[in-house]
Amino acid sequence: MSLVADGVSAGYRGRQVLTDVSFSVTAGETVGLRGPSGCGKSTLVRVLALLHQPDAGHVTLDGERIIGVRHRVPAAVRTGIGVLFQSPRAASDPRLTLADLIAEPLRAVRHPRERIAGRVAELADRAGLTADLLARRPHAVSDGQLQRACLARSLVHRPRYLLCDEATTMLDASTQALVAAVISEEQEATGMGVVVVSHDPALLARWADRVTELR
Repeated sequence: MSLVADGVSAGYRGRQVLTDVSFSVTAGETVGLRGPSGCGKSTLVRVLALLHQPDAGHVTLDGERIIGVRHRVPAAVRTGIGVLFQSPRAASDPRLTLADLIAEPLRAVRHPRERIAGRVAELADRAGLTADLLARRPHAVSDGQLQRACLARSLVHRPRYLLCDEATTMLDASTQALVAAVISEEQEATGMGVVVVSHDPALLARWADRVTELR
C-alpha cells in the first residue's frame, strides 16, 4: 500500500520544474520532503494529489496506475488523497462559512446531509473550532483558525494519504502543535500515510520517519 510518483517530469507553460523524479510514501509512514526554493516540491505535491498532469511518468495509488487529473479521476480514487496547503486563504472560497468549507468535499460527491453534518461537527471539534467560528467566513477569522478548518476539510474523506505542503509555516507555535497532533491521531487511527514538505529540519526530525531531499 503506497502512493508513488514514478519517473515524473512536470512543469508549467513549457518551463520544466521536475525531471524524472521518483518518490513514495507507504501506508502509516510519515515522509519529509525538503529542498531549496524553486526545486519543485509544491509541483510534486500537486502531481501526487492528482491536481497537475505530469509531462512524463505517472502516479500509482495502492498499486493502481492513475490516468488523468482532477475530475477525470473517479471520486473513489481522488478522495483517497488529502492536501493541506501552505496558504489557507488561497485554498479557501471566501464566500463560504468555515462549516461549509469543511463540508464542501462531501457535498461534491453527494453524501447524505445528516452524514455531512455529523462529520463536520466531529472534525471541527478535533480541530478546536467552536460553533461561532464555524458560522464565520474566512475574512472574519485568523490565518490559524482558517488553517484549522482547512485541516478538517483535508481529513473529511478519511484519506489514505495526506500531503502537507508547508502547512504549518504561517502558524504560531500552538496552532502548529494542534495541526501536528490532529494529523498524528488520524494517522494512528487509520494508518494514513503522510507527506510533510518543510524547510524546517527540527520539524522534520520530530515528525518524519525518513526525509527525502529534492534537488
